[in-house]
Amino acid sequence: MIKLLLATKNRGKVQELRGLLGLGVLKNVEVKALFDMQHIKDPEENGKTFPDNARIKALHYAAAHRLMCIADDSGLMVDALGGRPGVHSARYAGPQATDRDNNAMLLEDLNPYPRPWKAAFVCVAACALPGRVIAEADGRVAGEIIPVPRGAGGFGYDPVFLVEGTGKTMAELSTEEKNRISHRGQAIRKLVADLKNQGMLG
Repeated sequence: MIKLLLATKNRGKVQELRGLLGLGVLKNVEVKALFDMQHIKDPEENGKTFPDNARIKALHYAAAHRLMCIADDSGLMVDALGGRPGVHSARYAGPQATDRDNNAMLLEDLNPYPRPWKAAFVCVAACALPGRVIAEADGRVAGEIIPVPRGAGGFGYDPVFLVEGTGKTMAELSTEEKNRISHRGQAIRKLVADLKNQGMLG
């Protein structure tokens, strides 16, 4: 049995990743998350790009727990804000910010700009063994920010992100729809395909 560690404590993200990894893609793989493991100090996510931070996390937790580890870094890039919040998406309104705080600050910052507020969700996923990154993949979903949140699903900026061509926010999509089109879904599927081609996963 292969043990695969997901390097996140975000339960919404863990649920999403477990769903993506459980769609008949992997056999004989036991998926763990950070809250299943002994606590260790988190790495400093000081990368300037999504790939930088994904690699930092994957390498750190793979070495600490001696397991194959998948980490992703993802966020929202808004054209009117010059690509912000970008790598600071989770902490846009401050270190202890909630999703509601981040969404409120985003809409406040966008208020002076004319709509539509074009944006994209971006994700980079990396897989590491202790000491080395063995695979990396990315995904991107285009859309726009809307001024009034809609939908009860998802997390983060999902309620204010209208997915291009769907008429729905990310928070209004079913789990199946979101996994099929999401930035994280794209990245994880490509990553798993690469790992299977390398013979690292069954």
